[in-house]
Amino acid sequence: MKYVLDTNALSALMKGDARALARLRAAGRAETGIPQPVIAEIEYGIARLPRSKRRQALQDRFDLLRAELPRCQWTDTVSERFGAIKASLEHKGQRIEDFDAAIAAHALADGSSLVTADLVHMVRVPGLTVEDWTAE
Repeated sequence: MKYVLDTNALSALMKGDARALARLRAAGRAETGIPQPVIAEIEYGIARLPRSKRRQALQDRFDLLRAELPRCQWTDTVSERFGAIKASLEHKGQRIEDFDAAIAAHALADGSSLVTADLVHMVRVPGLTVEDWTAE
């Protein structure tokens, strides 16, 4: 896998962001994966919404993307990277949320680039390559 999607990147795809969709087409679906923490965050975000046409539309788009994109497996290597990320950033006084560290760990474990708009936090992760598919 070449790319791992962060929650905000998958959300941009769900919202139909033209730049993100073009980058996904260029990258290829088989080369772009979704880690389980991203699925959990999106599920939570949708579940928080009141029942509405908007909620159903988001759920439909999420289901479509989830059906078409492969999952990043949570392996022992991912867990090891997670621990190293958390410890390294904590020692520097630069803690990040556990799910953010887990998502970054998936990208590092796979040798993939993390697709995210959260550059402020994610660029601090040692060795992590990041791309923002929504930027020009």
